[in-house]
Amino acid sequence: MRQHDLVVIGAGSGNAVVDDSFAGLDVAVVEERWFGGTCLNAGCIPSKMFAHTGHVARTVGEAGAFDVDAELRGVRWRQMRDRVFGRLDAEREEGRRGRREADFVTVYEGRARFTGPRELRIALADGAVDITARQIVIAAGGRPLVPGPVADSGLPYETSDTVMRIDAPPRRLAVLGGGYIAAELAEVFAAAGSSVVIVEKEDHLLGPQDETVAARFTELARSRYELRLGREVTAVGGRAGALRLTLDDGATVEADMLLVAAGRVPNSDRLHLDAAGIATRDDGRIVVDAYQRTGVEGVFALGDVCTPVPLKHVANREAQVVAHNLRHPDDLIAADHDLVPAAVFTRPQIASVGATEQDCRERGVDLLVGEARYEDIAYGWALEDTTGFCKVLAERGTGRLLGAHLMGPQAPALIQPLVLAMALGIDAATLATSAYWIHPAPTELVEKALLDLGL
Repeated sequence: MRQHDLVVIGAGSGNAVVDDSFAGLDVAVVEERWFGGTCLNAGCIPSKMFAHTGHVARTVGEAGAFDVDAELRGVRWRQMRDRVFGRLDAEREEGRRGRREADFVTVYEGRARFTGPRELRIALADGAVDITARQIVIAAGGRPLVPGPVADSGLPYETSDTVMRIDAPPRRLAVLGGGYIAAELAEVFAAAGSSVVIVEKEDHLLGPQDETVAARFTELARSRYELRLGREVTAVGGRAGALRLTLDDGATVEADMLLVAAGRVPNSDRLHLDAAGIATRDDGRIVVDAYQRTGVEGVFALGDVCTPVPLKHVANREAQVVAHNLRHPDDLIAADHDLVPAAVFTRPQIASVGATEQDCRERGVDLLVGEARYEDIAYGWALEDTTGFCKVLAERGTGRLLGAHLMGPQAPALIQPLVLAMALGIDAATLATSAYWIHPAPTELVEKALLDLGL
């Protein structure tokens, strides 16, 4: 049985754990599918590249609002796809090659399963190998959740793992799910010319968002797509290219293609964790402490396989924490998930950090709410934006910022001053009045929302 000092299972964010400071150790990286992980190959990076192309297409189509005569003749889907994945596939292979060429790293391309607390069997293309390690990092990621009626139908469907690599957009696309993945990809395909119908079991799209964001985005989406809200798919029939979805109210939805974007699940169930004595939560996430340690000595976990916030920037931060704690066992640092910002790259864009208004209401917080609209600021006039806004939540009396929520152009960038203020403990009044805010600039939206708190 080959012995290693450190084994990392997963070459997404797990790959970031190992740098040259580990060169004195015997390290192994196990990856069964994609170097670079979901983000590089099928997630946040390609979807944002597709989303930006969709944004350009929408801008051309809406140019008349700015007194510009322009005509959108179509999105060259296959060329866009090849441009995006031509770059990203090369990045993946460069990462794979770099790991293989590292003198102190052994790469196993296969699926790892635990056979003991720090023992693994790796299924390779030409057999299997058993290894053991002094320390193991589990960074095996997650995968799309496929509901039973879809999986059991035997009919074709796409997920976020596959849909961006298809040859052409469908005439009519059914999207199952109403979260951020569903919202982003629906926008991409609509901009490319598909007719889109969204089936979502909740009464709003983007349900985990602040209630104001969810309600206003749902109304905008209703003007662009066919929405079947509060509904679930009970059966999928028809044939490839002519699918028929039966809903729980007896209604049917016809579509050329089905995109399943109903959530994601951790890959913990594929690792035989019981053999190692590693505990999981009810939803399958591996149980870790603040230092990313599992209950088995020497075994850490990071990213979507364990985190409460399955976002790439969170996995990267957890990788930094794990790397430090592997090297400095007597000086551990903790991962902090309290103030994680997030963005949805739809049109309009959405960004959030901290508590929602409904969170504060449930906790009985004495709350102040400030709001400003894009149409309240000069740059919003330039954008001809009549739907976007910034909403900030603060504790009455102290002015402590509790949450912030934006919907509109450049929202993921505009939220960053609020993220920094919350992380550094800067109160709303200080943030609003202590520094200059450029006029006219989009950031005035944040300033006006802060001043609207009345502190």
